[in-house]
Amino acid sequence: MSTPTSKPTQGSHWSRILTISLHTFTQLVRMKVFYFLAIFAVIAIGSNFFELPQHVGPESVGASVLRSIKSWSLGAMTLFSVVLSIVATALLLPKDVEDRTLYTILAKPVPRFDYLAGKLLGVLMLVFVSLALMDLLMIAVLQIRTSMVAVEQEAMARAMGWTQDAIDSLRAETVANGPNWSLQGAVFAVFLRASIMASLALLISTFSSSTLFTTIVSFLIYFIGHFQADARDAYLQGGQAGEGVLARIGTLLISLVLPDFQLFNVIDAVIEGQAMPLVALGKLALVGLYYALFFTIASWFVFSDKEF
Repeated sequence: MSTPTSKPTQGSHWSRILTISLHTFTQLVRMKVFYFLAIFAVIAIGSNFFELPQHVGPESVGASVLRSIKSWSLGAMTLFSVVLSIVATALLLPKDVEDRTLYTILAKPVPRFDYLAGKLLGVLMLVFVSLALMDLLMIAVLQIRTSMVAVEQEAMARAMGWTQDAIDSLRAETVANGPNWSLQGAVFAVFLRASIMASLALLISTFSSSTLFTTIVSFLIYFIGHFQADARDAYLQGGQAGEGVLARIGTLLISLVLPDFQLFNVIDAVIEGQAMPLVALGKLALVGLYYALFFTIASWFVFSDKEF
C-alpha cells in the first residue's frame, strides 16, 4: 500500500499546476460564463452602425466610426475581462470548499502553491480565450468597416479633385485607424490588467470566506488604482519640504502593493490611431508580471496557514 507522502513525487511541479488549471478552466466553462461573449457581440456589431455627425470632406468620412468601433470594443473587453477575472476567481475557493474538492486535492497531497497557481492559471486561460474570441470579432467588424470607409473616402476625394498623393495619404491615415499590431498590443494590455485583478482577487479570497466580500473589495481596489497616481502626485506636491523623502518612500511602498492602472491609459492613444511603442508594451508586461507574482506569492503565504 502506498503512503500519502509518496504522492508528491508523481508528476512534476508544472504538470500538477497544468492539471489543476485545465480542471478549473473546464469548471468555469460549465458555469456558462461565456454568455458574456453574446453581449460583447451585440455591442461590437452595434457600434459598427453607430454613426456620429460628419463634417463635409473626405478626411472626416467614417473616421469617427472607426474610432468608435475600437473604443466600444476595447471598453467592452476591459469591462468583461475584469468582471470575469474577479468573479470567476472569487467563486473558486468557496466553491471548492463547499464541494469538498479542496479537501480531496490537498489530501493527495498537492502543494498549496500548486493549487493556487493552477486555479489562477485556469482563470487566466478563460480570460485569454474570451479576449481572443472578442478580438477576432472586433478585427472582422473593423476590417469590413475600414474597407468601406476607404472606398467612400476615395470616391469623395476624386469627385472633389484631390491629387493621387493626397488620396494615398488619406488612405494610409484611414488604414492606421483599422486593425494593426498596436491594436493587438492594446488587447494584450487589457489581458494584463485582467491578470492583475485575477491575482488580486485570489489573494483576497484566501482570507475571506465570502464571495461577495472578495468581489466588492476587488472592485474597490480596481477603481482606486485608476486614481492612485493623481492622489500620489497631489500628496507629494502638498507635503512639507522636510517630509519629501519620507513621503516618496511611503508612496513608493503603496505603489508596490496597489497597482496603478493609469499606466494602461496608452490604450486611449491606440483608439485615436497612434502606434503603441514596444517599450510601453514591455513596461506594461513587466508591471503585470510583477503584480501577478506578488499577489500570488502573498496568497500562498496566507493560504499556507489556513486549516482545512
